[in-house]
Amino acid sequence: MYSHSTKIRVRYGETDQMGYMYYGNYAQYYEVGRVEMLRSLGMSYSSMEADGIMMPVLELKCKYIKPALYDQEITVKTIIKTLPGIRIFFEYELYNEKEELINLGATTLVFVDMKKNKPTNPPENFMEKLSVFFN
Repeated sequence: MYSHSTKIRVRYGETDQMGYMYYGNYAQYYEVGRVEMLRSLGMSYSSMEADGIMMPVLELKCKYIKPALYDQEITVKTIIKTLPGIRIFFEYELYNEKEELINLGATTLVFVDMKKNKPTNPPENFMEKLSVFFN
């Protein structure tokens, strides 16, 4: 299993009139979690795309427990529980400043060969960096 945490402050433009983060913005926080997790492994979406691999989202799940509020610093914990194949599964836990669990999420992404526009295996260098956390 590999997990990584990053923090994001809820901005005014992300909230509704009640000061609650708009429900559609949680997917963007998940994306930040994924991007920062990749960076923690020495990878990036742009480097994968330069190597001809893209990772579109195939499925998204989101469970709201408590609202994220304006100006709160939210911890986004991103977790990979199993080594990926053609698909990679991410889980997310969002915590408020009181360390209360406020949201659970999950996404499934697929590795796609950009030249063939077909699913493919994950890049070898990605698997090498990730597999050390699964032994």
